[in-house]
Amino acid sequence: MGRYLSLDTEATGLEVDCYLIQVALVPIDGTQKTILSEWGKEVLIQCPSFEELKPKLNPWVLEHNEELIRKAHKDGIPPQAFKKWVEDYLTSPEIKKYFQNERPTLLGKSMSALDIPVLTRYLGKDFMEKNFHHHTLDLTCVARFLIDVGILPKGFHSTSKLLQHFKIRHQAEHTALSDAVDMAHVYFRLTELLNSKTQSST
Repeated sequence: MGRYLSLDTEATGLEVDCYLIQVALVPIDGTQKTILSEWGKEVLIQCPSFEELKPKLNPWVLEHNEELIRKAHKDGIPPQAFKKWVEDYLTSPEIKKYFQNERPTLLGKSMSALDIPVLTRYLGKDFMEKNFHHHTLDLTCVARFLIDVGILPKGFHSTSKLLQHFKIRHQAEHTALSDAVDMAHVYFRLTELLNSKTQSST
């Protein structure tokens, strides 16, 4: 345990028919507190034009993701090539060796709301089950638990609040690679926090 594949996705919304526009994968080691940035990858996935999507986009996406949508439309790989991109990454010698030929466990934030459903829609259920462990480590869910037991302050379960609480950054940049790296740092801080609580109680 301790080794995870930090994942983040950017999309055109949270709706069931939203378009995936960016994905990042970064291996991390929670025991050694290391982020293998040199093995991190980010990809843009082609989507319809911003003008075509705009009438159906929610206000948050309109405010934060217009530039990314335009870039994905212009420079993204075709959606049908995305599965091969993920497969090539997971079967690369360094990633297979790092995870000891085991299916990596995904780590991220609010994964059940977007990441897992949209990836499953793009990659297929069989692909997901074959290539990723059925466990996931959702740090926003962990944060809710730590609030319940009094270890984190109330209201600090969102990504931005966690980043601020641990002084990682004032707010998320909302690009997949940046968010995936940020979540790795949040994971490290959460483990340090729990270790310090355990040690102080003994």
